[in-house]
Amino acid sequence: MQIERLDFTAPGDRLTGLYAVTQAEDLPGPTMTLRHFQMTIEGGWSRERGETWVAVREGQVLGGYTLHFPEADNTHLALLHLLKVHPGHRRRGLGGALLDHAMTRVKAEGRGVLVGSAAADRPGAAFAKAHGFFPAATEARRVLDLRTADWSGLELMRADAVRHARDYSVERWIGPAGDELLDDMARLMNGMNDAPLEDLDIEDEHWDAERFRRHDEVLAGAGLAVYTMMARHTATGEPAGFTRLAVDAQEPRGWARQFDTCVLRPHRGRRLGLILKLANLTWFHACEPSIEQVATWNSTSNPHMIGINEQMGFQVLDIWNEWQLHL
Repeated sequence: MQIERLDFTAPGDRLTGLYAVTQAEDLPGPTMTLRHFQMTIEGGWSRERGETWVAVREGQVLGGYTLHFPEADNTHLALLHLLKVHPGHRRRGLGGALLDHAMTRVKAEGRGVLVGSAAADRPGAAFAKAHGFFPAATEARRVLDLRTADWSGLELMRADAVRHARDYSVERWIGPAGDELLDDMARLMNGMNDAPLEDLDIEDEHWDAERFRRHDEVLAGAGLAVYTMMARHTATGEPAGFTRLAVDAQEPRGWARQFDTCVLRPHRGRRLGLILKLANLTWFHACEPSIEQVATWNSTSNPHMIGINEQMGFQVLDIWNEWQLHL
């Protein structure tokens, strides 16, 4: 067996082979197209520096891993975005060999912390624990079934919430934000630093207009159509909050993904988060009637956002951990 670096300028069958490994399990929730998969492993959501390695035997890709090395912040850590072994080749030491190779690369980069994720009830959790990782944070993945959603109840909920936020207006768009919105969106993304991190050794992320532009370009490059709704304080013109829903524009496969939602501190307590999510969902459903389910993630230490999602009808699908290892 050989462990080879994947060359994204000429990925060939190494990329398609690794993609096939990730698709070999019948896992719940939305799946990625090959295009989406390539964009996320190549540079993460804001074109981070990264590398992907594949385990190959007799021309067949049996597994692989991806590391991302943040450079704008969190330069002390590496993100293990992916570590997968084909189900037919597990329990033969391949996963351990890939992890050993990854840790050598992390140390060579001078990073002291490695962070990755795994579902609590899947083999990856036992693998992480056996190799010295500890669960530093817990997230719940929830799903809203749009086929059975109480749309009239959701509209009544939105109308009631609007009474508390009459000093705000909303703006919406599909796709990348215009140049005039980049500073506002960067400011709102910085508000995401208030989200609970539990025991993760992660610093605040620093967003500016250029980083957000790259983020939008990656989403578009992955083939995603992103529906964004932003609240603005009418009197001052300041951005107050936002939420985003994304769907694969060419191969939706019945699923959408709820991305970030944030309300900045000075504007909290006015139900803006609920208003934005309800309004965006209603708009999205009207534009994308073929979508049947929406998946979202929440830290189990974020009761406010969990409460909003449960009000909307989201149900827990599974529990995930962020696994952390100090090297």
